[in-house]
Amino acid sequence: MTRATLQDDAGAAPVDGLPHENLGTFEDTKASAPEGHLSVQARRFPWAALLVMALMGFLLIATETMPAGLLPQIASGLNSNEGTAGQFVSAYALGTVIAALPAIAMTRGLRRKPVFMVGILGFLAANLITVFSTDIVLSLGARLLAGAFSGLLWGMLAGYAQRITAPGHAGRALAVASLGTPVGLAVGTPFGAWLGTTLDWRWSFGVLSILTIVTVLLAAILVPDAPGQRAATRVPLVRVFGIPGVAVVLAVIVAWMLGHNIMYTYIGSYLRTAGLQLSVDVALVTFGAAAIAGIAITGAVIDKGLRRLVLLSVGAVLVAGVILTVGHASLAAVLVAIVLWGIAFGGAAAQLQTAISAASGENADVANSMLGVAFNLAIFAAGVAGAVVISNFDGLVLPIVLVGLAAVALFIAVAGRRTAFPT
Repeated sequence: MTRATLQDDAGAAPVDGLPHENLGTFEDTKASAPEGHLSVQARRFPWAALLVMALMGFLLIATETMPAGLLPQIASGLNSNEGTAGQFVSAYALGTVIAALPAIAMTRGLRRKPVFMVGILGFLAANLITVFSTDIVLSLGARLLAGAFSGLLWGMLAGYAQRITAPGHAGRALAVASLGTPVGLAVGTPFGAWLGTTLDWRWSFGVLSILTIVTVLLAAILVPDAPGQRAATRVPLVRVFGIPGVAVVLAVIVAWMLGHNIMYTYIGSYLRTAGLQLSVDVALVTFGAAAIAGIAITGAVIDKGLRRLVLLSVGAVLVAGVILTVGHASLAAVLVAIVLWGIAFGGAAAQLQTAISAASGENADVANSMLGVAFNLAIFAAGVAGAVVISNFDGLVLPIVLVGLAAVALFIAVAGRRTAFPT
């Protein structure tokens, strides 16, 4: 039995806070790689491959969120109403929730690059159907399919990034591979909405499809292969959830992301109620730029102190919520809060993926697919909960909700110091 397997059975994270998976899988790669190949890989940080993964993450995020800014155009183009067109977002998220766990469970033993390539090609096919479809039912089916392949890709990206990186840089690798998330929110979604509004909504999906083709070619050239999970270390899905620390990380994700998405989705209501001379577009671009800075900070320090980083990030969200609550009449205060909130959110994906990978060991792919499901469930719940809040109260209540949920996430993270976020 290997060291990684022993650690996985015990369910405890190694002292240095790095994922167990790297210890075992990196040795597997060494054994299967051509002589001399790994020594080069061990010395060199795989920037090119990780940036390709970041590009894929950018496309996944932009594809998921972009329709929200194009609902009138989509509804008109498909002879439907905006309520039905709004299901473009819901169908995508639903596809991710339904497919992520079974897709990862079925493919976790396979070599990583072929699975990665199939996932990208399936995602491309679904987007192309959306580009050319004139039927709302077919279009929604394509969105469901795109979400399913998105679930597969999100579930495997964290483990794949770690498998091609030396163990001492696992957190940094996740930070780079996660860069696409804040960039997609900051640039991809607004640009796609502008393009669809200026030309036609199909152009937005068409450009994303072209970029996906570029990503396929870059992945084929720049991303190395890696082994799948060894059969001896595969744990059933239910038992992965029961590994000490996994459920704790998932609980932090739900609380943190529920609060974030309620505030982020309905920030327009908050700004209107506050009466500030700040447009939603400017607020979101400011948030996105700060998020990019946040992931840069995370990449620099994540391998040295994951626990402190998580606590500081969640604490920063809580402070930002307080500033948004008490300083809503001040444009400067609100901008400071948005920047602080964005910096804290920027590194969230890398921090939580690193934490759940450390807790789950060689079952990191399955655990990360659970992470993706938790994210999307939080998005679903935020849409409903936020609608209830702004229907019964004004937008100034939203940051109070953010503060409450951030406090819950912070409490869970502090309490999880032994298994999920070890010192």
